[in-house]
Amino acid sequence: MRDWTEPGAHEVAPGVHRIPLPLPNDGLHAVNVYAIEDGEGLVLVDSGWALAEAQDQLERALNTLGRGFEDVTRFLVTHVHRDHYTLAVHLRRLYGSKIALGIGEQPSLERVLAGQAETMLTELYTWGAPHLAQTWAKLIEQIDRAKLLEDYDRPDEWLGADEIGLEKRVLRVIPTPGHTRGHVVFADEQAGLLFSGDHVLPHITPSIGFEPVRPELPLADYLESLRITRNLPDMTLLPAHGPVAGSVHARVDELLLHHEERLVAMREAVRGTAYETARNVGWTRRQRKFDDLDLFNQVLAVGETAAHLDVLVKRGELTAKRIDGVLEYQA
Repeated sequence: MRDWTEPGAHEVAPGVHRIPLPLPNDGLHAVNVYAIEDGEGLVLVDSGWALAEAQDQLERALNTLGRGFEDVTRFLVTHVHRDHYTLAVHLRRLYGSKIALGIGEQPSLERVLAGQAETMLTELYTWGAPHLAQTWAKLIEQIDRAKLLEDYDRPDEWLGADEIGLEKRVLRVIPTPGHTRGHVVFADEQAGLLFSGDHVLPHITPSIGFEPVRPELPLADYLESLRITRNLPDMTLLPAHGPVAGSVHARVDELLLHHEERLVAMREAVRGTAYETARNVGWTRRQRKFDDLDLFNQVLAVGETAAHLDVLVKRGELTAKRIDGVLEYQA
């Protein structure tokens, strides 16, 4: 089987090419950008990270299609994370292409543009992990804020539940909050294609609620978004990370089952705070111990645990009370 990260423009449907771009030291390996032919121009779904290597690789891929950056009229971005959004901002400054982004991303983007991109720092104290919060804060202090502000800007268009008319196809914009509060997917129902961003991935489950402005119940939002996706006609899955897959429905069913099993595991493992509970369950498919994870993945793990525990509270299977600012969960 061909490596899905292999550079180039890989045709996935008539007039649609998948272009994998590199990521910096990232376990996801690559991010897929999708080039859609639109008359004399191109529309790109997602853009990649604003890295010189990614820009060069994207340009070479477009050149194999007889196109260049000047042919890109519009970026349709699934969500505001750097590996999806920031190269579009950079290329807009050079070539004048337009950017469209889900309206739900506005609060987090405004926080970033205000220089306040501290993601999940306050929450870590609430989840009973003050030492982790202090280490995380030191890492955040090392962020090049000037570079962050250079990479981000507001889009030209905010998207809701819209329809985007291209020359030969209509893309339906479907809000799918969960991975981020403003995540959207783009459905070409006539061609049977779903540009799923990070909402539905073929091999991994996306992180939930890792963003500057975290919603109250990100996992509940995500599960509802999965059900919305499941109620669409079945389509070919065009994910942001990983190879193309034949059935959106099949993968959504797997994700829904996974989270139900994870909720059971969290309920059985609950130990007071989200941090204590996170240390009492296994992580990744290999069921790694929490203490064996690096700092970034420990922060993700505590956030994921809190998201599951909050759903269990909503379902009435756990109770939660705040003691000195820290949430304590129990059956």
